Amino acid sequence: MSLLEGNLLVAQSGGPTAVINASVAGVIQEAGKHTQIGEIYAGRNGILGILDEDLFDLNEEMARSIEALKHTPAAALGTCRYKINFKQAPEQAAKDMGRLFEVFQAHDIRFFFYAGGNDSQDTSHKIHEEAVRRGYEMRVIGVPKTIDNDLPHTDHTPGYGSVIKYNAVSTMEVGADVGSMATDDGACCVLEVMGRSAGWIAAGTVLAKRAPSDPPHIILFPEIPFQEDAFLDRVKQVVAENKYCIIVVGEGLKNESGEEIAADKGRLDAFGHPVLSGAAHRLAEIIQGRINLKTRTVKFGYAQRAAAHYASTTDMDEAVACGNAAVRAAIEGKSGYMVKIVRTGNVPYTWKTDLHPLAEIANVEHFIPRDWIEEDGFLPNQKFIEYARPLIKGDNPVPTLGGLPNFVQLKKVPVEKKLPTRQ
Repeated sequence: MSLLEGNLLVAQSGGPTAVINASVAGVIQEAGKHTQIGEIYAGRNGILGILDEDLFDLNEEMARSIEALKHTPAAALGTCRYKINFKQAPEQAAKDMGRLFEVFQAHDIRFFFYAGGNDSQDTSHKIHEEAVRRGYEMRVIGVPKTIDNDLPHTDHTPGYGSVIKYNAVSTMEVGADVGSMATDDGACCVLEVMGRSAGWIAAGTVLAKRAPSDPPHIILFPEIPFQEDAFLDRVKQVVAENKYCIIVVGEGLKNESGEEIAADKGRLDAFGHPVLSGAAHRLAEIIQGRINLKTRTVKFGYAQRAAAHYASTTDMDEAVACGNAAVRAAIEGKSGYMVKIVRTGNVPYTWKTDLHPLAEIANVEHFIPRDWIEEDGFLPNQKFIEYARPLIKGDNPVPTLGGLPNFVQLKKVPVEKKLPTRQ
């Protein structure tokens, strides 16, 4: 293996997690150990920033700021939802790819790391293939990230353990509130969590149950077709037994025809998907309209993926390790892979990192196995609980200022541009 020397570029893409910055910290801290890596740059707002040659110099940041990234939510480098799409926009995609390699060559980028989910891994795969086609020596490693936990070939993704920890706690708290106010008239509350296609996030709230009567009482998964009559029968049964019912729904819940019950087909997102306008609100309409039961809704929204104050130690440690492993893999000559987490034991929980080809990960979604969900489709079973429980372990003391978290803000010293402005 020839020794490759040059500069490193790291970027983030897609929706943030509570620990995505921990992976970036892992990349930066490991990169500092290897003399063949020169400058350490970041792309502002993911691939869009790289296309605009909008880079900043991470060597200008204080070491304590990089360490503080491990406790800082959102995407500290900036993120985007931009897809290089050769199928739907081949001319633009070819133009984008050409521009990317102009930037890489102008700044001698030889190590590229992209932290993100399905679409980000697809971008990493395309860049790796293009580097091979052009004969440009560069090592590309994907760093896994997504609260959705839907990347294949990895036991789970960094970000998942923290989001289900926060959501399970919030379910306990809301459940205690609703339950304390329940009377013979009955009460219902629908909690909406993220997860368009896969129900991993919704399923994780089951960890709040310590007794059969504890909330959540019903969990609705995008993978399980919504059957309105069966659902309402279960709501009535739960209220009869407990005087209240807490329901958790994944935002992408679908009816028996495969249509999302909350889809607004008149509005499309950046990837051409109908905008989801509120599964919890739609369920509340059904409950109140059909069985006349007072129902409120809570949408966890961005709070669930930004809750760095209650992140899982396991999750943060794994996120850092994935960043470390990505750099080591590139130094060893690997390219075209994503770092993955391999579970080596459950009791006690043990794990390690490994690599998997990006070609087998890009644009592939991983769903909850059907045999991890109860036969009636309303709750996960013990198989899922044993899988998820280790991922929420441990608390991270977050540095505070005036009683509130003290999140870091990077200086983001710009790297001098060398190319004409992108057209």
